[in-house]
Amino acid sequence: MKKIYQPLFDNNHPPGEIFFGHEVFLPNTTTPRHSHPWGQLQFIKGGILELTTKSKRFLSPSQYAVWVPAGVEHESFMRRSLDYCSMNIVSPLADDLPDYPCLLEVSPIMEAIISDLKDRRIAVPQSDEDLRMVKVLLDQVLKANEHDQFLPNSDHKLLKPILTELERHPTSPKNLSDWAKELHTTERTLARHCQDKLGMNFTEWRQRRKFIYSLHLLRKGVSIKEIALTLGYHQASPFITLFKRHAQCTPEQYRQKFYSNVER
Repeated sequence: MKKIYQPLFDNNHPPGEIFFGHEVFLPNTTTPRHSHPWGQLQFIKGGILELTTKSKRFLSPSQYAVWVPAGVEHESFMRRSLDYCSMNIVSPLADDLPDYPCLLEVSPIMEAIISDLKDRRIAVPQSDEDLRMVKVLLDQVLKANEHDQFLPNSDHKLLKPILTELERHPTSPKNLSDWAKELHTTERTLARHCQDKLGMNFTEWRQRRKFIYSLHLLRKGVSIKEIALTLGYHQASPFITLFKRHAQCTPEQYRQKFYSNVER
């Protein structure tokens, strides 16, 4: 059963130039489509944030934050419980950030400041110390590396059945040649559409989907070796290499950081 979450703040009365919302979302929580007169950067701890705008769908793991500019309608869905923090930035402080939705890399400094504010339940920074810390946070946000989407989507008639299948069954062993035969087209045509519509090749997209699925398995307490075998690897080392490329840490380090209290 889905749970409906309503935004905390009144659009007509922002409580400050920069303010924060802290939540622990229960599984299957959705936020209905809405917009804000301020920009919003959404951080999570553990799990995946699914956020949809009119033109894009984001699947964002913890090492990225989703930036939603002022006035952009969006809705989100949390399949599993996760810690959440929104950093709300009123113009003109938000004017140097992108005027389109995107992902921003979360630096260790950003993560540490957000964690501290969340632990102390600071919604509107007021002390001199907190104001200085939030200024550092904003500086980090302004220089953060930008990404379009971690896992792009497409409604193209040839790509949609492939992406839908991999969403449902991320360990599917079908390669591009198998899909070309099934869809009565050529491997070269599919490869071209992947690059044009997704901005990456089929192998990269499938590896990213496997990475996202591995986060779910880590949360369930599955061993690293078993996850590697489930994802189609013959040993753990290729999976660990894939994981480190996207998370900048090993699977076990990630589990200890985000899922240390998970029930197994």
